[in-house]
Amino acid sequence: MTTTERAKSNEPRGVVLRYFDALAAGNQEAIWNSWAEDGTAWYGGELPISGTWRGRDQVINGFLATAFAHLDPDREIGLKVTNVFGEGEQVLVEWDSWATGKTGRPYHEHNIGVFVVRDGKIVTMREYADTQHWERALVAAAA
Repeated sequence: MTTTERAKSNEPRGVVLRYFDALAAGNQEAIWNSWAEDGTAWYGGELPISGTWRGRDQVINGFLATAFAHLDPDREIGLKVTNVFGEGEQVLVEWDSWATGKTGRPYHEHNIGVFVVRDGKIVTMREYADTQHWERALVAAAA
């Protein structure tokens, strides 16, 4: 699906891919518009971003903002979708993300997210990743 096709699609796969395009571009309006008002995001582990974030405001201004607050904004921050599978309202996405933490350490993660989309909006996301790497790269004090 091309970027133009994604921009026009309210099908679950198109909605999720448009969201990833917005994340990669830093398009805050498109990120906001991708989420249902009562959307939820879940991330495992015991990190600053772990747990269930309820409501679009908490997903964006809580979960995403907390994650990005650990990254060095003066260094490259990137993501690339590597696989997308969709069935009905569910979409599974695999992606790579990379950055440098404010710790000065490199971050390179392989992620999987399961999204549920209804009426053209993301209503739930469950993200799975190596939480130990996240902690070592972005939080933990250097050994």
